[in-house]
Amino acid sequence: MKIEEELKVETEKWLEKLKEKIPKIYGDRNFINNIMAYEKDSRYFLEKGELVKAFECIVWAWAWFEIGLEVGKIAIRPAHAGKQENSRKNGEIC
Repeated sequence: MKIEEELKVETEKWLEKLKEKIPKIYGDRNFINNIMAYEKDSRYFLEKGELVKAFECIVWAWAWFEIGLEVGKIAIRPAHAGKQENSRKNGEIC
């Protein structure tokens, strides 16, 4: 696979993964805004064919995401958040 194709595939893969996470995150508005801005920039550069810039932006988006989680600035809502019912998993109430 050529480097251009590899950059495109990896960028698209991580954009898709982040797209699934963004609606579930909450916390520090500055962290969330930076994650979303870099994600948007990555998509813009991907559309323009500027693959290195697109990849750099998604790397920065993930950096903000992972650092935010690590230092407690952001968190991810549980999949069952907002549901009234309890479910059991490994004997625990979730």
